[in-house]
Amino acid sequence: MTEPLIELPPRRRYAEDAAVVLAGMGLPPAYGKLLGWLLVCDPPWQTSAQLSTGLGLSKGSVSTGMRMLESSGLARRVPVPGHRGHAYEIQPDAIIRIVAEPTKFRAFRELMERGLDLVGDPDAPGAERLRVMRDFYAFIERELPALVTRFQAERLRKGEADG
Repeated sequence: MTEPLIELPPRRRYAEDAAVVLAGMGLPPAYGKLLGWLLVCDPPWQTSAQLSTGLGLSKGSVSTGMRMLESSGLARRVPVPGHRGHAYEIQPDAIIRIVAEPTKFRAFRELMERGLDLVGDPDAPGAERLRVMRDFYAFIERELPALVTRFQAERLRKGEADG
């Protein structure tokens, strides 16, 4: 007989689900929990103690995870009025800025180009998959800035319509 799943509060469940999704993308589970929690927590800023208690993570995991999220530009430290120290909050456009960073796609495209140079013969085994990947990353590198601009313009239009 299987044990029933532990019933978690909805925000905690969301953070746990975010950890699973982001672990599938290579992010350590604790970082995914922190990111998920910061997306839905109330108040929108959280101290290390609040993060530790809310997610059942050690203070060390919170500290390490928040350093990584800060250095990647996903989260930032913020002062909290009436509270010693600082808290953390997610950057509202963090995911967009990180996904839209063109150097990542350029690096992959350049890596594929190096692979093609290494293979040498365009008919050699592996050349086709290198070409497809190079062309894909070149496409993303070329098209993503326009896509982000369109997204931002659409948000602005919706905001004006909603306001």
